[in-house]
Amino acid sequence: MSKLAGKVAVVTGASKGIGAAIAKSLASEGASVIVNYASSKTGADAVVETITAAGGKAVAVGGDVSKAAEAKGLIDAAIQNFGRLDILVNNSGVYEFAPIEGVTEEHFHRIFNINVLGLLLVTQAAVPHLGEGASIINIGSVASSVTPPDTTVYSGTKGAVDAITGVLSKELGPRRIRVNSINPGMVETEGVHTAGFLNSDFAKATVAQTPLGRIGQGHDIATVAAFLASDDSNWLTGEIIRAGGGLH
Repeated sequence: MSKLAGKVAVVTGASKGIGAAIAKSLASEGASVIVNYASSKTGADAVVETITAAGGKAVAVGGDVSKAAEAKGLIDAAIQNFGRLDILVNNSGVYEFAPIEGVTEEHFHRIFNINVLGLLLVTQAAVPHLGEGASIINIGSVASSVTPPDTTVYSGTKGAVDAITGVLSKELGPRRIRVNSINPGMVETEGVHTAGFLNSDFAKATVAQTPLGRIGQGHDIATVAAFLASDDSNWLTGEIIRAGGGLH
């Protein structure tokens, strides 16, 4: 039997990249999935089509996680479409690097609003619907421990995700709701291609510091998420799992 049969998941920022890989992985294990997108409906629809073509269940739902009403709408969509909620993957995130001289109020609020406030708002909306055995999976980054130059704001948001994961594991533990974080290293995604990172000196230096000697792929993160969503990890909470090929 599939590990997640009968369970329902919400994956934020799932129209591409790591989020899309996680949505497909959870669905392949039997979960019904809400595939959230902020702007790329086409991408989310393609993820849903892939899932349904393989016999799974998924619905694309638009929403900006940094707005409380829209964050709540994602959770409402899970209940309306599938009748319950068991798994929340807080994957929505943006990155934009700048030296300290280049940090602006706009830069700060844009990144913190999505990466931190969005995670809190979706989790807040989800908690009333989560029962014993539910799993919240936050997507952090090895940036919180590697702390690369020119990433004060981005790495700051991921440090916040680490702390929030620990706090919520204690807060929700008595309700038998588990909260863990996956902290990827560099992963080959559409965003990495668009930003021109793939063949950059930054990417080469990252690979050089990675013991397993390559950039990650979406499935490298998705398989960890499927594990954390399943009962196989029912004794894990408050954990920060670095999934970066040894980079930390």
